[in-house]
Amino acid sequence: MKKRKNKPTYHPETQAIRIQSERTSHMEHSGPLYLTSSFCYEDSEAMRAAFADETDAFIYSRFSNPTVDEFIQRMCALEGAESGFATASGMSAVFGSFMAFLKTGDHLLSSQSIFGSTHTVITKFLPKWGIEYTYFDMTKPETIEALIKPNTKMIFVETPSNPGLDVIDLAALAKIAKKHKVILNVDNCFATPVLQKPLSLGADLVTHSATKWIDGQGRVLGGIVLGRKELVDEVYAFCRSTGPSMSPFNAWVLSRSLETLHIRMARHSESATSLAKALEGNPHLEWVKYPMLASHPQHEIAKQQMTGGGGIVCFEIKGGLERGRRFLDQLELLSLTANLGDSRSIASHPASTTHAKLSEADRLKSGITPGLIRISVGLEHFSDIIADIEQALEASK
Repeated sequence: MKKRKNKPTYHPETQAIRIQSERTSHMEHSGPLYLTSSFCYEDSEAMRAAFADETDAFIYSRFSNPTVDEFIQRMCALEGAESGFATASGMSAVFGSFMAFLKTGDHLLSSQSIFGSTHTVITKFLPKWGIEYTYFDMTKPETIEALIKPNTKMIFVETPSNPGLDVIDLAALAKIAKKHKVILNVDNCFATPVLQKPLSLGADLVTHSATKWIDGQGRVLGGIVLGRKELVDEVYAFCRSTGPSMSPFNAWVLSRSLETLHIRMARHSESATSLAKALEGNPHLEWVKYPMLASHPQHEIAKQQMTGGGGIVCFEIKGGLERGRRFLDQLELLSLTANLGDSRSIASHPASTTHAKLSEADRLKSGITPGLIRISVGLEHFSDIIADIEQALEASK
């Protein structure tokens, strides 16, 4: 029987569909689910060689698994990465990408505009292990290089940021990192590899919360770290011992999700762009923010390094914190949940939820104002999405 191979010349979206685990004797069309904790060997020599890392044989699903490997290989194809390691959640990916390289006495330089849990790891836990940190303002990139210290080992950034949608020039940031021999670690969750490829712009590592757009239906948790093999090997060494590995079942779900990622992100971006344009000038709003709006402060950078704006739209509702809560309570179609990147549209109020544990000063530094509303634009008919938002704005005044 003719053996079909995945050619490296195939487009990334083709690779994300066609890369799969080697077929078993049953000749299944869709990749099988290897739901097992461990793997067997023909003899003691094969087992010895596997544990000595002389072969690529699977040992234990905390280390590696065929189903998880399929997901990793598909993500590598999408990001243009040499290697990757999949984790149980987005935060375990971020944490693993930190702890594989940072030790007591080291310094992390991070953007201020980051996810709330990442902020907690940086400010509460890294100092316990003697790791220093400094935040920089993404909107003032000219200040970044002066903040690098002799003990700086890594620059970490989210772009677009969560939830304020700040954007930074990754190619310029990569030049600074390379000049100072510092690892550039980019959280590419909001853009996904469909809309932005940080490694091609000079980043060393890319992290994802696969829970979001990559899954796309709010079903499973997952994360991944991608990049050059020698760097990912360090992440693998840390994670195989500490245990934040991805479940084979979750990997199987996420691999299936990747087969529609390009189609979904096109629809999410199209609807989000339409929503942002429709809401600009709405009398109930102070402002609307979306990377592909000409009014976005970093619009030119976004156009240069992204092929679409993604599925998140933010706006500041007049009336601040209390008006923001009233707005959420008036929504009829949109869901109120902590997730984003779902097929169903979601509204959240970061100041009272995901970033509530930050001080008001820290929230403002991160661009989280009292009336900031984050909309994760889903796959419903656009007319229904905009109608629900407009009626909730009117009813909450």
